[in-house]
Amino acid sequence: MADKSPEKLEILCIVGPTASGKTARAVAEAIARNGEVISVDSRQVYRHLDIGTEKITAQEMRGVPHHLIDVRDPHERYSAGEFVGDASRLIEEIAARGKLPILAGGTHFYFDALLNGLPQETHPDLALRAALSLLGDEELLARILAADPRRAQELDPKNRRRLIRALEIIHAHDKVPQRDVGDSRYEVEWVVIDPAGPELRTRIDARLADALARGLVQEVRSVRAALGDDRLNELGLEYRMVGEFLRGERSEASLLPALSAKLWQYARRQKAWLRKLRGEHTIAAVPPHRGRN
Repeated sequence: MADKSPEKLEILCIVGPTASGKTARAVAEAIARNGEVISVDSRQVYRHLDIGTEKITAQEMRGVPHHLIDVRDPHERYSAGEFVGDASRLIEEIAARGKLPILAGGTHFYFDALLNGLPQETHPDLALRAALSLLGDEELLARILAADPRRAQELDPKNRRRLIRALEIIHAHDKVPQRDVGDSRYEVEWVVIDPAGPELRTRIDARLADALARGLVQEVRSVRAALGDDRLNELGLEYRMVGEFLRGERSEASLLPALSAKLWQYARRQKAWLRKLRGEHTIAAVPPHRGRN
């Protein structure tokens, strides 16, 4: 690691596509380096979303404190701004205890928000939202792609609420709003886990098969009963596609291959975000064990 400024807090950021082994690597680093883990995952903040988000278990934590897991009920919203506030506070608290803050997860927008600042505040535009709600998902994504290709890569193309919000922000500023980056408060060390495509695809398939065997369908059925389909569809690919099966819109036999294909597309978008770190930070090898996430 480069020499750190005495004014800056040292943090370790572990990133990688879905199923690459971030969770297990974070635990190993925390044990080796006296650290605590802050989850950087927009869905693991929600209680009851366990199997679909591959949430770490108490046994898998191996005694390492983990933060920002199970801090909201799934009917509530959790924003990037809330994450920045919570993560900033936790980093200071962990550092004050003489431990290393370790941030690990796959929500890259949260990493950007914490390290580079949030975009300018944008107030809701109800008229624009109503107009955009008439467009299909593909048209919404195409408009974002034309204005902000990087943001388009980070979005779930079927999460209409986030697609519309992204266009609302772009429209409000007549361009993609720039963040006021300034000097970072942190001295960042990166661990980038970026498996080759065939290896990652195998890991995705194995993790999905395990999730289905552990009761993913039953978990989604319970969440759907509590929240309804609209909110279910906002909770990610696994919840949306299993919801389609529960509504009779797809067969059980199609579930695993369809989910695998969609998660592979998502992983490729995550890998595109990781490319900006190449040449600047060490690219870590895939853990030899089959760790979660």
